Amino acid sequence: MQVKTFTGASSQEVLARVKAEMGPDAVILGNRTYRKNGVVCHEITAGLERPGPGAPAQGPGGGETPPSGWNEWHREWMQIKDQLYALMKPAIQLERLTPRQRVALEYLQREGVADSVAVGLYNRLLADPGASVLECLAGMVPVKPWGAAEWPQRLHLLTGPFGAGKTTTALRFALQLRAHDAGLQVAFINADCLRGNGRLVLRHWAELSGFVYLEAPDRETMARALTQTSGADAVFIDVPGMTAGETLAEWREAMGLDAVAVDEAAGHLVLAPFLDALQTKEFLGRYHAEGPASIVWAKLDEAVSFGTIVNVGAGAGLPVSALSYGAELKESLSPATEPLIWRLVFKRQIPGHAAPPPRPKAPAPGRAAGRLAGRTA
Repeated sequence: MQVKTFTGASSQEVLARVKAEMGPDAVILGNRTYRKNGVVCHEITAGLERPGPGAPAQGPGGGETPPSGWNEWHREWMQIKDQLYALMKPAIQLERLTPRQRVALEYLQREGVADSVAVGLYNRLLADPGASVLECLAGMVPVKPWGAAEWPQRLHLLTGPFGAGKTTTALRFALQLRAHDAGLQVAFINADCLRGNGRLVLRHWAELSGFVYLEAPDRETMARALTQTSGADAVFIDVPGMTAGETLAEWREAMGLDAVAVDEAAGHLVLAPFLDALQTKEFLGRYHAEGPASIVWAKLDEAVSFGTIVNVGAGAGLPVSALSYGAELKESLSPATEPLIWRLVFKRQIPGHAAPPPRPKAPAPGRAAGRLAGRTA
């Protein structure tokens, strides 16, 4: 194990150095605060497990077996990190921000933005006092709107948990492309053939819209389907949901899709913003895609807050490609843009919908009591 000690004027500064020099897999082995010549110093000792000579790089998402003890180290590191952020959070001096910045940061925390993201945003605002909150957030939450210009890949894998809306998102993607180019040749390969309802919906709308529809439940039929759709301009593959212990990389290998060049296929993970942090993190690992990838936020009309969008963007680094809402297939998906995302987060305004009315405030006890007394009299 490589062990190194870092010192600095604040815990935030030291943690940033640990992450920059040793990477996200570094494990905090110890930390202490002391005074030196009257100055407070923060010291953190971090360790990083290194593979032996000639051994392949190992990690939880790298396709190799994790090193011995990795899970224990990772669990301890996550506990320590949460405790450090809990200690750092009260140290945020909101009075150093402008009133507008302070109101925005407090709102984001109420909307479920993680402490780590709030601390990161706070540090960005302090580093550039003239920047707006939206400017800083734009650097944390990448956006890459759905469309042929930004997503020129021919194969598009729609992934996500069961019931997330993969099938309808694939159809909405195709209808968006066809709306901009009526002559576009589009094909669907349904690899999620065991779910009857989604299968019938996909086949019905594909035939209704003049799209090619094929089914590929195994490696052999997938190979034939790819050959039959070789002339299509865009091919959407409806990937089945993965159960615990399964990964998208393993499924692609089993289906022979690992032979497709990385740059020729894009993965689009469909998630809902009301999933909790643990579930979202599990899905991000389970459906991790090599090469171009994005997040599609679906079922927006069923959510009451959208802080998860900020958390995933800042933590996973995957761009948001589209926002999906409603039960209809048409006029229910918008290519993501920064204005649409921030209106969603700060105003709860779904694209194409009017902003919801503000939540009513409870009347002051004195006024309520006065009105009650008046009615009683």
